[in-house]
Amino acid sequence: MKKFLLKFNKFFAVAIITGLMSSCIVTQTNVGKYKEAKGTEYTYSKAKQMWIIYGLIPVGKTHTETPADGQCQVNTQFRLIDVLAIVFTAGLFGMQTIKVKAKR
Repeated sequence: MKKFLLKFNKFFAVAIITGLMSSCIVTQTNVGKYKEAKGTEYTYSKAKQMWIIYGLIPVGKTHTETPADGQCQVNTQFRLIDVLAIVFTAGLFGMQTIKVKAKR
């Protein structure tokens, strides 16, 4: 029983550390003249990309809407729920959050 608790504590510690580090796993790609555009930023669309077998095979193809003028920012990140899915399935299943932001 003591060995089980020790292994569980190690697993829990790795899950917590991975969750805290997930804020570093973010990419932001500006499309068109988004950075120079004036206006208030809002989320234009949002989607989840899912993967199996350590991110090798995508489950379906995620389509996110983009503004007609093409000026947007695409953010991809691993949120806490995404990281937990990866940790609890030992990498066999994973998710990534995709957000498209635009300005009004």
